[in-house]
Amino acid sequence: MLQDTQTIRHYQHITDALNQQWDRGYRTEELRLYLDGYLAALRHSNAIEPYRVHRLEEEVTRYLYDYSNFSRPQTELDLDYN
Repeated sequence: MLQDTQTIRHYQHITDALNQQWDRGYRTEELRLYLDGYLAALRHSNAIEPYRVHRLEEEVTRYLYDYSNFSRPQTELDLDYN
């Protein structure tokens, strides 16, 4: 579980972006590339400590491969044929 506020903000930003890209039609392979680029930028910029980047990667990877995070509830059409 992430506890650092800065790391949590990055987690929220990444997961929101992953959901938006999923809605646009990107799938797991492309989302993984996005995640790899984001994490590489974090490592290069030293925005957060390396061990926190590693923990963030673990959490977001778990989020990415859990397909229930990307499923949208199907709305039922109420067709009233009277």
